[in-house]
Amino acid sequence: MTDAIQIVLAKRPEGDVTADCFREETVTLPALADGQLLVRQLFLSLDPYMRPRMTELRSYVPPFNLDQPLTGGSVGEVVESRNPKFARGDLVMGLLNWATHTVHDGKGLRKLEAGGVPLSAHLGVLGMPSFTAWYGIRHICKPKAGETVFVSAATGAVGQVAGQLARLSGARVVGCAGEEDKCAWAVREAGYDACFNHRTERDYGAVLDKLCPKGIDADFENVGGKLFHAVFERLNNFGRVAFCGAISEYQDTDPMAGPPKMFSIVQKRLTLQGFIVSDHVALMGDFVNEVGGLVRDGKLKSRETLVDGLGKAPEAFMGLLKGQNFGKLVVKVG
Repeated sequence: MTDAIQIVLAKRPEGDVTADCFREETVTLPALADGQLLVRQLFLSLDPYMRPRMTELRSYVPPFNLDQPLTGGSVGEVVESRNPKFARGDLVMGLLNWATHTVHDGKGLRKLEAGGVPLSAHLGVLGMPSFTAWYGIRHICKPKAGETVFVSAATGAVGQVAGQLARLSGARVVGCAGEEDKCAWAVREAGYDACFNHRTERDYGAVLDKLCPKGIDADFENVGGKLFHAVFERLNNFGRVAFCGAISEYQDTDPMAGPPKMFSIVQKRLTLQGFIVSDHVALMGDFVNEVGGLVRDGKLKSRETLVDGLGKAPEAFMGLLKGQNFGKLVVKVG
């Protein structure tokens, strides 16, 4: 028998997520059945998509259950196994509980090789966020040399990679972030042509007109809300929007109306495509070959915010929803 610390969903949020939405518990895990394994959590990924799962709204993934552990992309070590596909000591990645240990059936877990890159990188620049950026840029935005690409949340886990991939395609890349040092990093390290602070530049239309004088050909959208409205008005003919997320709207109690002049979708022959990267796992090999090579060659950079301790996960997650992280947000569990 193994005791585990886990964090469960104590109540569903109304508006902003608050600390009382979470509860930390210590539980004794059951003995393993045939086919199961016990995984000791090493790193836990915190991501914006978890916020909609805290409600009962219909979405592309089922909601978290009340009084049950939340789950997230994780890296862990197998400490006991009754599953022939996994042995003690294997490093694995997959969906695990917000917990120090998880009993798992092995489905959806894949083995990792130690060495080469930090284990947490498999949750960021070599994991789901970067795969999301790669798919949205390569298969929806499809930037060309000389075009202008806009990336909202330019230094987030997804945006930091999306912008660099667009830049490597020869496009002019403009982004926004919530702090001056983030904007500076985007230009200095990630190669953005310009980046503005969306907390201080409140007239989004004016700053976009200044930084994107020829309009916007492709938008990698992570924020939504008023910012997207301003971008939408400045899309060029045949503009493309890869709609990845709308973090500015996740905690709204009243849904925001869509952009005005929607007929411009027809007039400008726009493509607006929402996407979920899990629909495209067959392309994972192509992603690993391209982005893995860019990382090895030093042509793609990334930032990570590492939080030490499972007990800090709720506070870190609430901060994520307010843009307090820089790059990929990961909790070091054990």
